[in-house]
Amino acid sequence: MIGALSEARGNGQALLVTVVLHSAVIAFLVLGWSQQQALPEPAPSMLKTRLVMLPAEPLAAPPAPVAPVAPAAPQPVAQAEPQVVKPAPVQPPIQARKLEQAALARKRVEEKKQAQLEQQHIARQRVEQAETQRLQALADAAAQQARVAADNARLARESAAAGAADVRQYLPISKQAPDYPQRALDKGIQGDCTVEYSVTPQGTVDNPKVVGNCHPAFIRPSLVAAATFRYQPRVIDGQAVTVPGVRNTFHYKIQ
Repeated sequence: MIGALSEARGNGQALLVTVVLHSAVIAFLVLGWSQQQALPEPAPSMLKTRLVMLPAEPLAAPPAPVAPVAPAAPQPVAQAEPQVVKPAPVQPPIQARKLEQAALARKRVEEKKQAQLEQQHIARQRVEQAETQRLQALADAAAQQARVAADNARLARESAAAGAADVRQYLPISKQAPDYPQRALDKGIQGDCTVEYSVTPQGTVDNPKVVGNCHPAFIRPSLVAAATFRYQPRVIDGQAVTVPGVRNTFHYKIQ
């Protein structure tokens, strides 16, 4: 069947070629005939034709049947025992550790600066407090001197008014306030100190001593100040006499 089809295809192709060639020849003859009306009759020409047989195309052989392959038997697979994997210790990231160290160092620097500022503040307060105390002591001394001067002026006026009537009175001429002890001023110590002495016929102070309760810090400045007092001596019957048991109280107060 296949061979017959191949042969019929080859004959059809040959016939097609023959028809094409004959058509070309007929067309040529027609053209030649039309030209022969004006041209002289040429010599007769001979046309030879030949039948060409083209080879048939080879047919592909049918594929050979493939034998079925039996499936391979499954082979046993050895199961490995599960291994227990211990989790690795979690280490903090290096970047986080660096940030933590930097934050700790920054905190230490800030604490050190804060401590220095506090020390400077305390030192400044101490200097200001010492200066305040010094100024207060100067003000207290000036106030004490002003009070002593006022007392002297008052005593002088009183003595001048009563001098004619009572010639036995002795009059203070000058009294100087004692210096406030720096130790007592620094510690804020206040108090009174009474000194007893005798007024000589020359108007000076003799044998001054402290009587009553007196803070030890006020004893020496009180005795020194009392030794500088000057009086108008007491005169009896025209004679200057000594006046014993004269007392003077010094007041030490921080204003």
